[in-house]
Amino acid sequence: MTQQNSSVTGLQGHRNLLVLLFAGFVLSGIATVIVGPMLPVFIRRWSLNDSQAGLFSTVQFMAAWIGTLASSAIASWRGYRPALVLGYALMGGGLAFLNADTRIVALAATATFGFGYGLLTAGTNLLVAELGGVRRASLVSLLNFMWGVGAMTCPMLIAFALKHNRISLTLLGCVAFGVVMVIGLLLASFGADERPHEAKAAETAGAAPAFHVTFVLASLFFIYVAMENGIGIWAAEFSKRLANGITGMTTLAPTFFYGGLTLGRASAPLALHRWKERTVVLAALTLAAVGNALLIVSPGLSVAIAGVFVAGLGCASVYPIYIAWLSQWYGARAKKIGGVLFALASLGGSAGPWLVGSVSQLSGSLRIGLLVPMLCALIMIGLVLSLRRQTAA
Repeated sequence: MTQQNSSVTGLQGHRNLLVLLFAGFVLSGIATVIVGPMLPVFIRRWSLNDSQAGLFSTVQFMAAWIGTLASSAIASWRGYRPALVLGYALMGGGLAFLNADTRIVALAATATFGFGYGLLTAGTNLLVAELGGVRRASLVSLLNFMWGVGAMTCPMLIAFALKHNRISLTLLGCVAFGVVMVIGLLLASFGADERPHEAKAAETAGAAPAFHVTFVLASLFFIYVAMENGIGIWAAEFSKRLANGITGMTTLAPTFFYGGLTLGRASAPLALHRWKERTVVLAALTLAAVGNALLIVSPGLSVAIAGVFVAGLGCASVYPIYIAWLSQWYGARAKKIGGVLFALASLGGSAGPWLVGSVSQLSGSLRIGLLVPMLCALIMIGLVLSLRRQTAA
């Protein structure tokens, strides 16, 4: 009871900071997925092939990977605030130049905002988990729900902006959001980022999981984000090809994917209340594979949209449960290994869309390229089954 009262008191003391972090993750969701609905514009503007188009996502998530590694170093040196402030500053600055006239400037802008949200993603998740205490799982789930709101909203914003020729103005609105976050984080009270004595005691207690468990969990982080981005980034372009041109619905295709993902994350606690985490993950991955298969065989836009939505619904609960396993199995050590796993997730985000584009280019068919995320789902099912002992509870 004392621990719960202390946790509630701590949450009240950091309420303003938590609200700010949740709001900022909406912008992070927008920045993470914005390349997807913008990709048909880039392809048309510069006559890109699928391999060249996939380079945008590769640059974005390679930069995010570097940002994630830098975030861990900065947090260890100066705490969370500097990495978060710099992250939102770079995110806003990169988005300001995304709609450039030249491809090299647009790629540089993509790298800049990718590096920015790489700086803030791991730190925000870990900081919210620390502030949450016994309620950390609920707060981290809410945080990632807010990310989903941004990801789901982004294609609608881009579709509206394209219809009214307001892309630059929309991006400037995102820049203003980033400026507000920077000012808010500079003024917010973070308290003590670290509790050295408690952390040291916790780190010396208990044994770490076996190496193969760490390897499998790292693989799951990498492969999951490769799968999610492989679908999300290419949904708009695949829909455009089915419709033989850019329409409002083709630009909105990623919204259905991230809408399914957001809806699934909102309802995940109900599923977890009834079934074990392992059961939920296996069912979710199966649903993601089915949705991906439906997308691949879709004869028209309506079936493709349905497949995208089902795939998003399947993806919803997977990543939060992986993060929960990280926290559960590693305890205080999760803070150290978490940086590595989030960095691997960023690498997966870079590799997935690039692989889809490359396979599409080699085979001459984006349908064949979209076999990549379906294969990712099947591989993860096998990896989760291999963790039977760890996930039995």
